[in-house]
Amino acid sequence: MITPTELPDKIAIFPLAGALLLPRSRLPLHIFEPRYLQMIKDALKTEERMIGMVQPNAVPGREGHGLHTIGCAGRITQFSETEDGRYMITLGGVSRFRVVSEIEGFTPYRRCEVKWEGFERDLGSEEADPGFSRKSFMELLGRYFEVRGLSADWATLKEAEDELLLNSLSMMLDFDPEDKQALLEAPSLQTRRETLVTLIEYALRGGRDEGLIQ
Repeated sequence: MITPTELPDKIAIFPLAGALLLPRSRLPLHIFEPRYLQMIKDALKTEERMIGMVQPNAVPGREGHGLHTIGCAGRITQFSETEDGRYMITLGGVSRFRVVSEIEGFTPYRRCEVKWEGFERDLGSEEADPGFSRKSFMELLGRYFEVRGLSADWATLKEAEDELLLNSLSMMLDFDPEDKQALLEAPSLQTRRETLVTLIEYALRGGRDEGLIQ
């Protein structure tokens, strides 16, 4: 397990809209753009093998590509290269971070100075959600999947631990990037579950915000 002192103060940034990584979760990625191929090559040369996933943050009326302040760092835990030079990797979520500033340099990808303070809980063991009612949540999730025409391995979902279930759904379900950011920034598993329920209820009501479960 990584300790706070082993976390780097500068990391490569992968700004990918809608791609959410959470601590103690896994995110598979298909890398094909030349600048990000170089990013992976450089990350694999470091002891941490770490990159930061950050949601882009478009600022109205301002040119350029902004970043949200909070992202999540992941360690490359699996790596394979295709015959045509693409990479298939898996990131294991380590900890959220706060962007301090972007580093000017000569790399084709973006790098940022980051701080880890305030996210010490991310480096610990799995979180619990004492108020989680799995039965009612699974019923709600079943309605959502039915309306969206989605299929699921319900046996696996029912057996998953609370954190794995809630974090996996937060990462996989098709929410807007700003909603994904809200799930990332949730200060606790309970808050993430409440946010997730609200988003699912909102989707079931066709985007109308009345009568949401809080």
